[in-house]
Amino acid sequence: MLFASMILQTAGPQAKVSELTVQLLVTNKRGGLEILSAVADGLGLLGLAATLAFLYTAVKARKPELSPVTRIVLLVGAILAAVGGIAYGIVITSKAHQFATQGLQTYPEANNLLRTGPVAVLQYGGLVGSLLLAVSFVLIALNAMRVGLLTKLGGYIGIAAAAASLLLVGSAPALLIEVFWLLSTAFLLAGRWPNGDPPAWRTGQAVPWPSSAEIREQRLAARGQGRQAPKRDGRRPAQVPAATDNGSSPTSTRSTAAKRKRKRRK
Repeated sequence: MLFASMILQTAGPQAKVSELTVQLLVTNKRGGLEILSAVADGLGLLGLAATLAFLYTAVKARKPELSPVTRIVLLVGAILAAVGGIAYGIVITSKAHQFATQGLQTYPEANNLLRTGPVAVLQYGGLVGSLLLAVSFVLIALNAMRVGLLTKLGGYIGIAAAAASLLLVGSAPALLIEVFWLLSTAFLLAGRWPNGDPPAWRTGQAVPWPSSAEIREQRLAARGQGRQAPKRDGRRPAQVPAATDNGSSPTSTRSTAAKRKRKRRK
């Protein structure tokens, strides 16, 4: 749905210049596309929130100390962003039609239509919802990565998608990152991840990913084992006997010891 919303936003007539009166006239021409795009985006945000809520439940089972405030922020943000976005699409289309069919179509009139009434309230409400949704997105993706439910790549992409959705509200790059994260998460939940499911899904417990220092130690240990002499026929490699304090080997025979005594007597 998020991808469909992006396609609908780029379809139909587009404003050639960033000027308020022109944008309202173009919005009036593509009113149906604006409403469909807003509905698709709202449904996509609700689907994103459902995915995050599922991940929150899985993380909570493995990390009981996770704050329940995160879930509340997620639900409130998703509802505000989705409902506010759909309502804003409908209202702005109605205002654009009013501007195109009534009045003198001047900039003061266009500015008055958008700065008063429900348009400004819905716009700010949608921004607040996007902020809350992005914050919960970051917290859930980060904790899911820490307990081992998401790979490090999936966790970092989720954080990047949350930041892009907040800094680049409604832009194509932000939607593409969100869509990519959702597709990768779908592959993971479907059990089709290339390297297999993370262990935390099977064990039901937190299985944190090793840190960079731990990975480095494992590599050094593997290299050290690789340098040992290989075993032959399942036997241990022969060990060189250690020398005694006087420099002789423990395998020295009695005859050699006797010869040494004779030399000393001479």
